[in-house]
Amino acid sequence: MRRKLSLITMLTAWLLATGSHWDLVQTFAWGRMIANYSQSMSLAQAVKLTFTPDNLCGVCESVSEAKQHQDSALPSDAKSTGKILMVFQPQPVFFATLPVIGKWTPSVTSPVMRDRSPPPVPPPRELV
Repeated sequence: MRRKLSLITMLTAWLLATGSHWDLVQTFAWGRMIANYSQSMSLAQAVKLTFTPDNLCGVCESVSEAKQHQDSALPSDAKSTGKILMVFQPQPVFFATLPVIGKWTPSVTSPVMRDRSPPPVPPPRELV
């Protein structure tokens, strides 16, 4: 659940940082315009009327103004015309080894074996 929440938060932050939320609002406005126009005319005419630049609704105008304001709010050096190349150099593989002090073998001196007696030989049989 925590991983899903972090992915949703990351996706939302990315969409807001790139200005994609205005595209979602614009898509909603176009859908609403097509639905309204198609009630009084054919679907082809409604789509054509929706996407003509002379016929903008209030939402379309506010989205256009917000996009222009967002672009003008960025400093001029923040706008890049080139590509951003990210180069990652491979890191050397590092293996940590522990020094070998000696072989460990279970013995009578180990704390577990101190209070136990050896198992009976041969094993006990069940009486019938």
